[in-house]
Amino acid sequence: MIMETIDKRIIRLLKRHHIFTLATSCHDKPWCATCFFVYDEKNNQLLFTTEKDTRHGIEGMANSSVAGAIALETRVIGKIQGIQFSGDLVELTDEDYKASMKLYLKRFPYAAPFINSTPLWKIEPTYLKMTDNLLGFGKKIIWEKHINI
Repeated sequence: MIMETIDKRIIRLLKRHHIFTLATSCHDKPWCATCFFVYDEKNNQLLFTTEKDTRHGIEGMANSSVAGAIALETRVIGKIQGIQFSGDLVELTDEDYKASMKLYLKRFPYAAPFINSTPLWKIEPTYLKMTDNLLGFGKKIIWEKHINI
């Protein structure tokens, strides 16, 4: 089922977790990296930091179309929950940077000593798919960004 607005269960899972796997690709060579993130519900964006010279930083600047996954690790099949997403990667600057950095540091205060030298990025989701076995085996909740033409 595709939702017009983001289902509160997707938002709750995004706010509860703090690590995602980010998938990038350049020259047909895919890559995955694990990153700390915070979900900015007001702007529907995932915020994270990474250096520009990391492989995922380099590839994200070359190809801003990214994907990722967030998963609850459990052995109990009935408790499996996770999100797969795709979206656009953007480096934050100026005012967007300041407001987003406050949110990031609220979640990760121990990053404060390093933050002035590390770029802050946002992923603007275009597609979110949540698997939630608490609702029934294999139950999916899907949100897709609608583009007005």
